[in-house]
Amino acid sequence: MGKILYAILKTARPRQWVKNLAVFTTVFFTGRVFDVPLLWSSLLGFITFCFLASSNYIFNDILDISSDRRHPFKRYRPVASGMLPVPAALTASALFAACGLYLSTFLGAAFFALAIAFIVLQYAYSLVLKKISIIDILAITSGYIIRVYAGEAVTGYHISVWLALTALSLSLFLAIGKRRSELTLVQGYKGILPKDTRETLSHYSEKLLDTYTAMFANSTFITYAFYTFLERPLFTGFLLKGYSNFVDDLPGRKWMMLTIPFVLFGIMRYMQLIYEGKGESPEKILTSDLPLLSTVLLWVFSIVVVIYGIGG
Repeated sequence: MGKILYAILKTARPRQWVKNLAVFTTVFFTGRVFDVPLLWSSLLGFITFCFLASSNYIFNDILDISSDRRHPFKRYRPVASGMLPVPAALTASALFAACGLYLSTFLGAAFFALAIAFIVLQYAYSLVLKKISIIDILAITSGYIIRVYAGEAVTGYHISVWLALTALSLSLFLAIGKRRSELTLVQGYKGILPKDTRETLSHYSEKLLDTYTAMFANSTFITYAFYTFLERPLFTGFLLKGYSNFVDDLPGRKWMMLTIPFVLFGIMRYMQLIYEGKGESPEKILTSDLPLLSTVLLWVFSIVVVIYGIGG
């Protein structure tokens, strides 16, 4: 029994729950992190998407047994290796979906609708959409965007249009980078064709994916730069309270622009890893690559200082 539970947990891919942190985008960037009810709602939303996403990960592994067994790494997944029997996997997938949808009912009608849209999209991706080139990338991107707007649904606040465009560009960049890294990885193994591991890879040339990657890396940087320049201060931060008579214009300056170098380095580092064949799993890179992880942590810290400390 213990082995089955371990296999279910492994197939649920807890590491990929990092993607669900997108739910916190609204509460974080609108300066509401210290609003306990909103933070709690966002946390519950995060847990909901963890259940829903894991339901699809398990379901996807059941569908991909044949191709995963030909993959250099995926062959060791519990379902593909036989560690987790298909009936047990199906049951676990259904239970995860039920738990996620049940939790979503506590977060309002808008969030519940987004949760339904997300799980339908995820299952549609596993069944059909991942087999259609370009549509597969757009489907992955849509999953990220739904998470971001779910954060709006649970808080009642809205992010700026430039931050929304940044989220869209970053989602496309990560999805395309995933495909580019998969292609690089497969090409490094003799006797394995791209179509043997993922059908759409046979429709993506290196040049096409390189063009897509460069395009959305640029758009991510540009939209984020516009966001930092055009975003208005939300309030006077805790570092300046009591000193407003001396620093009236300090919060009004474009302090968010100081965070741009971290984003620029992060994009460049991620692209480097993509072309080394290490970007097949964005969340794995984020948690294992020290330079990238350090950059993200420094970026988060700088955002906290600017939004909550200075208020600019």
